[in-house]
Amino acid sequence: MARIVMKFGGTSVADLDRIKNVARRVKAEMDQGNEVAVVVSAMSGVTNQLVGYCQSLSPLFDAREYDAVVATGEQVTAGLTAIALQELGQDARSWQGWQVAVETDGEHGKARIESIDGEELIERMKIGQVPVMAGFQGIGPDNRVTTLGRGGSDTSAVALAAALKADRCDIYTDVDGVYTTDPRIVPNARKLSKITYEEMLELASVGAKVLQTRSVELAMKERVRVQVLSSFADIPGTMVVDEEEVLEKEIVAGIAYSRDEAKVTVRRVPDRPGIAAAVFVPLSEANINVDMIVQNVSADGTTDMTFTVGKTDMARALKTLEQAKADIGFSEIISDSNVAKLSVVGVGMRSHAGVASTMFKTLADRNINIQAITTSEIKVSVLVGGEYTELAVRALHTAYGLDA
Repeated sequence: MARIVMKFGGTSVADLDRIKNVARRVKAEMDQGNEVAVVVSAMSGVTNQLVGYCQSLSPLFDAREYDAVVATGEQVTAGLTAIALQELGQDARSWQGWQVAVETDGEHGKARIESIDGEELIERMKIGQVPVMAGFQGIGPDNRVTTLGRGGSDTSAVALAAALKADRCDIYTDVDGVYTTDPRIVPNARKLSKITYEEMLELASVGAKVLQTRSVELAMKERVRVQVLSSFADIPGTMVVDEEEVLEKEIVAGIAYSRDEAKVTVRRVPDRPGIAAAVFVPLSEANINVDMIVQNVSADGTTDMTFTVGKTDMARALKTLEQAKADIGFSEIISDSNVAKLSVVGVGMRSHAGVASTMFKTLADRNINIQAITTSEIKVSVLVGGEYTELAVRALHTAYGLDA
């Protein structure tokens, strides 16, 4: 007997027929003698609709009331899923985040989970009841409903699995696992049977949209085994596990890309101590995340600083820098939103040389210019023109021997 948390995303519960399908999957696990808890997202499109209501009424809405509104999507799905299970003869009950209780900090709209008391749910599971928890939500220190940010149901599921000491957390999506790259760009991309937490975290952080980054961070911290699989196909998925469980470590596990970046270049800033702080502290205070950073060599007492921000933050970043112009002393700012970040990820990089040089040569052979570079222990990322995204992904996928 295993204890399993099953999480179903928005496309998996998009309508009543799909909710019935979810109920059948959960019942099948129960019939095998397992203990099951379920976490659900809002039905596909519902959260966007609720967010739209808030924005239509007030562009500067109260974040606490926003949470009260958008959290209802998951509550509806939890209740409907419990009804569908009951209709199959399976004892089930829906739970809202505050009832469990999923305690969070007070950052409404992007709260972080601080604790979950799983004892009550464990007792319910022991007597054969299926708890169906509304994902994406909790309760803050002000005793008000909080939400965890977009994609937060993945984090809810992993946190619940940790609290219940579950054997694994199955995350059902509209894809059947983690691939070496986006199959829509590279049709012969391979599905991975296993991937390490670190690789999945890097892939999620640089554009792979299979799992939310925070959920992978939490899974790695709590050592929760996560399985990504499809709601619509009864086939094995991909296990996200400790590095020790992956016997045959590939040098490169996958190629990720993101078109969500924008490049900003601050021209001819004085080359003096403290200039980097003068540029990046105002951005930090404006809550703008900076990713890749390149500084040119000074030739005449000035230097150019190039960095990337999220595309949605570009206008705010430019405004912030203009307001700080007197302190920075730049001559002009150049921005470009037509860029893409390509990343090569693999734990095998730790013990193999030549990964970066293969990437650079492959792009050079196709006349693709590299605008910025960043690296970590298991990742190399480059910034290129957005028009080269698909060509570069296909070329790199082949260059590293990832084609099926």
